[in-house]
This record gives sequence, structure tokens and C-alpha cells, in this order.
Amino acid sequence: MGDTKNQCDMILQYMQDFGSITQVEAASEIGCYRLSGRIYDLRARGYEIRRTMETRKNRYGKPVSFARYSLMGGEN
Repeated sequence: MGDTKNQCDMILQYMQDFGSITQVEAASEIGCYRLSGRIYDLRARGYEIRRTMETRKNRYGKPVSFARYSLMGGEN
């Protein structure tokens, strides 16, 4: 459970540094494969986080959707 706090802190820092984060970025940059769970934890801490859905085409030309999370403010 100690890793959850560390991942939350890293995700928070990443959003502060780069403006937003996706699951692919969380996995490759932080090693977090449960981004939605960590976003839940951050929201429980009082952070306002917006989710926007984006669609891109995969390597086979098929559309795929994914969430992009961005920090809206500090702790409540």
C-alpha cells in the first residue's frame, strides 16, 4: 500500500509539470498500470481532476478512445 502513495505523488507531480497524464504516460513514465485507481485516490485527497476523453487511430487505423486527466486545482 505504500507504493500507492508514492505513485499518487508522482502522478500529481507529472500533472503539475506537464499539464495532464494518460494511461500510456503513467505506465511508461511512472510504472503505474492503474491510473484510474490512483486518480480516485487523489480525488479522495481533495484534488479536483478533470477527465477528458480523446480518440486516436491505432496502428491499424481503428479508432481507440482513452482518458486524459488534468489537475484543476489544489487540495480543498
